[in-house]
Amino acid sequence: MKNNKLLSKVYLALVFVILYAPIFYLIFYSFNSGGTMIGFDGFTLEHYGLVLQDTRLLIIVLNTVVIALLSAGIATIIGVMGALSIMYIKNMRAKNTMLSLNNVLIVSPDVIIGASFLILFTMIGIKLGFTSVLLSHIAFGIPIVVIMVLPKLQEMSPTLVDAALDLGASKFDVLRKVIIPYITPGIFAGFFMALTYSLDDFAVTFFVTGNGFSTLSVEIYSLARRGVSLQINALSTLIFLFTILLVIGYYFINQRNNRPKGASVRK
Repeated sequence: MKNNKLLSKVYLALVFVILYAPIFYLIFYSFNSGGTMIGFDGFTLEHYGLVLQDTRLLIIVLNTVVIALLSAGIATIIGVMGALSIMYIKNMRAKNTMLSLNNVLIVSPDVIIGASFLILFTMIGIKLGFTSVLLSHIAFGIPIVVIMVLPKLQEMSPTLVDAALDLGASKFDVLRKVIIPYITPGIFAGFFMALTYSLDDFAVTFFVTGNGFSTLSVEIYSLARRGVSLQINALSTLIFLFTILLVIGYYFINQRNNRPKGASVRK
């Protein structure tokens, strides 16, 4: 038994090393004054200064954040409505069909989704740029929100809705005062997942980005093709830290939502 526990710990440690060692290697050399990733010559913040002084890059960062927030917010609203629709469909065949279609969008390769959006936008005459990227990110964010919200809806007892209706509440009041508060953790989880996917997406964005508009993932790819630059390390480090802050923020929000109501009441 002890050997099994030891092996599981060793395996877990090995997995974390494989996953995080390249990231920490990248972060470590972002402070290298030598300008290469061959040897560490000394500590410097020069590469971060170059990133912060690059006006074009700052505009791209702003584009990425705006796209992520807008797409995550809109995808969350549509995804919650979609999850409610799937949950309360009485026809089991229709419900299973909707769930299958939702899951197919999640497991489909990003390259296929990106190429499909490129063809669609070209056919209907939408110019590639901000609008095409936003619509694409909303589209792949909706299934994520649905998957995060549905389990909370399934956990909720139907008697809560029935009791509210028996007490004279309208359907809108039931939705606003009973269902939405109950599934709030799922809504936050869906929003943050959609936000993270939008920030990190490259494949879909690469297909639907036009001239004059770019996001961080596409820009990093373009910089990497020109050659190894520690400015890429600094930029990637800042993105990684921002993602960590999002995860920590979601953790504390989730902890607050799951805290018993009576725990915050002083005796």
